[in-house]
Amino acid sequence: MPDRLEMSIDVPAAPEVIYRAWLDSRTHAEIVGAPAEIADGIGGEFRVWDGYITGRTLELDPPRRIVQAWRTTEFLDSDPDSRLELRLEPLGEGTRLTLLHSEIPKGQGPTYEAGWEDNYFVPLKKYFAGTPRSGR
Repeated sequence: MPDRLEMSIDVPAAPEVIYRAWLDSRTHAEIVGAPAEIADGIGGEFRVWDGYITGRTLELDPPRRIVQAWRTTEFLDSDPDSRLELRLEPLGEGTRLTLLHSEIPKGQGPTYEAGWEDNYFVPLKKYFAGTPRSGR
């Protein structure tokens, strides 16, 4: 059975701002401090972290939800793409971002959980607190 993650973070920015940032190549790269190429719209492909992460956008519900097919170079060729769903809920002056990551190849979930925390959640909080990370 594939691994599944559900993680949440409170970010000091409006849902619209986070939604746009996630899907914008330049802003995404500024947040995570690594190259990002993200094509617009449903069916648009993306490549982040020098190609370590690739996929395509499956569903968009601005500014509440983004669903993407997602994989890393650690997936076997025979592994199907995993499914990444981001939910953005207003929370006071900020947003509760809930990440649902499913269909992860068995045993890889703990690695990706740490990766989401270190490479996305911490940088998102820092970036939207006004202290963007420098690019690499």
